[in-house]
Amino acid sequence: MTEGPVGTGIIRATTIGTAREADTRSEQSNMGRLDGKVALITGAGGGMGRVAAERFAAEGAKVAVVDVEAKTEVVDAITASGGEAIAIAADVRDFAQVQAAVDATVSAFGGLSVLYNNAGVSLGDDDDAVTTPESTWELTMDVNVKGLWLCCKAGIPAMLESGGGSIINVASFVAHLGAATPQLAYTTSK
Repeated sequence: MTEGPVGTGIIRATTIGTAREADTRSEQSNMGRLDGKVALITGAGGGMGRVAAERFAAEGAKVAVVDVEAKTEVVDAITASGGEAIAIAADVRDFAQVQAAVDATVSAFGGLSVLYNNAGVSLGDDDDAVTTPESTWELTMDVNVKGLWLCCKAGIPAMLESGGGSIINVASFVAHLGAATPQLAYTTSK
């Protein structure tokens, strides 16, 4: 686990399989750190997800930009910079949609090396235990927790078939420190 300074997200990474490229990478300094890799990034339509998608592409990865709606503007930005990307609409709360996103990624790019679980919500009416609506709790858990699990459930078999890779689950500092304002569902989910 890598922790940033207070106020930044916390990223938990899990490696699946073995990393054979470390020695080769040092010998090929003209290559990007992610050349030959395929990354599926959820919540890639904006914010940290978009930044990750653009950075991964800049480092040489082929990127599946996954969000609730297809975000072609992110793909356009990546391709304009010389990268390769596809836009996929998928709701991470629905296993069939997540599986279809993984399948589309593998079909387009020949495998899956990186699963970057970034999709998440923090809703305006998420308050304390007494006033947070049950619907807000359920939606937050469905996207932030269940969505991460469903992405792993669909993504891990594809990663293993591709020879292994890495899973990055984006969390939040509020999981460790709490928030300045009540955000019961979000804090619990992270």
